[in-house]
Amino acid sequence: MRRRGFTLLEVMVATLIMGIAVAGLLSALSVSLRNAARLTDYDRAALLGRQKLDELLLARPLPRNSVLEGSWDAGATGGKPMGWRARLTAFEMPPQAPPSTPILDRIELEIWWMNGEQRRTFTLDGFRRGVVEPLGAAR
Repeated sequence: MRRRGFTLLEVMVATLIMGIAVAGLLSALSVSLRNAARLTDYDRAALLGRQKLDELLLARPLPRNSVLEGSWDAGATGGKPMGWRARLTAFEMPPQAPPSTPILDRIELEIWWMNGEQRRTFTLDGFRRGVVEPLGAAR
């Protein structure tokens, strides 16, 4: 008469296989959570950067060839240090253009944020219509 059931060896092998599977799942879950946090930072930076670029594209009295900098308050950035640096340059301009000639201005906007001790950045570019200013004219 033979008894039905599992031997101790079969139970130990099944437990080992389940342990390996659970460890793999927990590792994958940890990686997924880390990636989600990283993507949240990128998404927040992209949204704030696009908003700042829109503001700079609409702002008329921006000085050409100088750097503008700023940062966002902690409430808008989820408590992480985050800021921006922008520069307006003439992108397309005819040589020796007289004053009031229409040109194309380029706004280069660099967004930065801190991820632990590491600084992350990306750049956005925007273009707008401008005019050649007379020499010595304040913008």
